[in-house]
Amino acid sequence: MDNNVMFEMADRLKTLKEEKKQKELELRNISDMLTEIEAALAEFMTLNETPNFTHGGTSFSLKTSLKASAVSGKKDELYALLKSSGYGDLVVETVNPSSLSAFVKEQISENENELPEWLDGLINIFEKNTVSTRKYMK
Repeated sequence: MDNNVMFEMADRLKTLKEEKKQKELELRNISDMLTEIEAALAEFMTLNETPNFTHGGTSFSLKTSLKASAVSGKKDELYALLKSSGYGDLVVETVNPSSLSAFVKEQISENENELPEWLDGLINIFEKNTVSTRKYMK
């Protein structure tokens, strides 16, 4: 086995993970700045009664949109009311992929390393190999 090749790949993996972490932080900072400047520009346009303008080859338009979300702790009540009022198609049930994977792993473990029959045909299973990294402290 050529340890040099393995070490080169390990170094590259470490470098890319660090670079990704840095870029994600930069992206969060840019997103925060975008939110701030967009709100400031929207407020300025509103105060100056300017619904739209063109500058530097870009058209800017003031848009107002309504956003709604369930009150904290009232989601189940809202969903039940929507369903009973004929708006059940708005309610979408989901299962978190990580939670489903953990559940399936547990079910397989409890069923002699086999997927239980009742899940057969309903679950896609695949294994993914990854390499975990951790800073080594001497």
